[in-house]
Amino acid sequence: MTEPEVGVAPYWELTFDADGDVNARQRDRLLKEASERGVKDLIVFAHGWNSDRSGATRLYSRFFEPFPGLAPNARLGFVGVVWPSMRFSDEPVPDFERAVTAATVGPALDKGTRGGLLEVFPGRATLVDQIARMLDQQPDEEAALEEFGRLVRLLVELHPEAPGTAFAADTVAEAGPQCDPEMFLGDTTEMCREFARALAEERAGADGELAVGVRTGAGAGTEGVQASFGLPRVWDGAHELLRQATYFAMKRRAGTVGERGLGPLVGRLAQVAPGLRVHLVGHSFGGRLVSFALRGLPKGVRNVKSVTLLQAAFSHYAFAARLPHDARGKGVLHGQQDRVDGPLVCCFSRFDSALGTIYPMASRMAGDSDSAADLRLPRLLGSKWGALGFDGVQAVAGTKGFELADALRAKLPVSGCVNIDASAVVKRGGAPSGAHSDICHRELAQVVLAAGRIR
Repeated sequence: MTEPEVGVAPYWELTFDADGDVNARQRDRLLKEASERGVKDLIVFAHGWNSDRSGATRLYSRFFEPFPGLAPNARLGFVGVVWPSMRFSDEPVPDFERAVTAATVGPALDKGTRGGLLEVFPGRATLVDQIARMLDQQPDEEAALEEFGRLVRLLVELHPEAPGTAFAADTVAEAGPQCDPEMFLGDTTEMCREFARALAEERAGADGELAVGVRTGAGAGTEGVQASFGLPRVWDGAHELLRQATYFAMKRRAGTVGERGLGPLVGRLAQVAPGLRVHLVGHSFGGRLVSFALRGLPKGVRNVKSVTLLQAAFSHYAFAARLPHDARGKGVLHGQQDRVDGPLVCCFSRFDSALGTIYPMASRMAGDSDSAADLRLPRLLGSKWGALGFDGVQAVAGTKGFELADALRAKLPVSGCVNIDASAVVKRGGAPSGAHSDICHRELAQVVLAAGRIR
């Protein structure tokens, strides 16, 4: 394996498989060299959805670029976590070349996305081909959509006879995780219609209340909204259903890699380099990965000095001791912020369409048995289904909040949860994800340094 091209040094790469097992050669090199190289502060970054290692490496190179200049006297080291995740190629990443042209529209799978599916779901080439063929042909029959839903379930290993086994919940109740994936086990046609409506409203920038007002039912509603907003055909919603199924599978992996892989490895670092200060950074599902790494830390380990979440794609109630809408429930990571010997900082942006629109709809569909036809525009659903990257940590006592400019001027709290509204810089990107991947900013590098008190 060739060394990655990242413009900072020293840099180490850690590659994990879907079960959280790390590349042993990379692990041993980090454990051996971290203390030998005189590193005092180690910044560990986990990507969100990337289709390959080169995409992750480019992200790390861009994000890490400002650090040496911002902290010239610090003894910094950098780690890039690579794990089997992917993004769909139609999602633009600001300042990165696109795998497909901006003019590419419609539900058909492009070459990059097909390749990504084959990479993260090895051994399922036949299923990927069948799914791609259906998205390309777009049959009119509702039975075809139901067959499409069946193929998607097979791809992500979701079994109707054992609901909830494929997806990791972010909240739990006394009865157990609230993760029955109704989105994938219910009426596929209706789910696809709802996704198609949400996508059209997001792309057109239509007023939410007007969009709700024109709906006249499950059947007539599709044509009615098409006339008003130019709504794509229901197969655009099918494409989104595949995207969400893939992302929920990646969400499960992120937790596994963090808890079983990264957390124990950080514990090993505490043994071999007891003076090393570790700072965890995660984007999108990488935010979930580094957060679950806290749960995987060995007992008594206190070398994690800060955690910074960038547009984190999991529930804003994940750290809550009690859920506002369910007194018996709690966040699956409740109390884990106390494993950090410093603050847990959550940066969020109102321009993140992936987390502001599609995420809450998918979350409600995944855990609510109500008919999808009863859903309103996702942004009107309220806070129950929100994501950390859209409005920050919720329902955690003592959480402090800052605008980005104020956070950069002030001293951040030394512990607990901290919300930072980064909308001032995290604001670029097109449909369907908006600014979700707009994270390579000098100001966000400053946030990481401030959270870790790195000078």
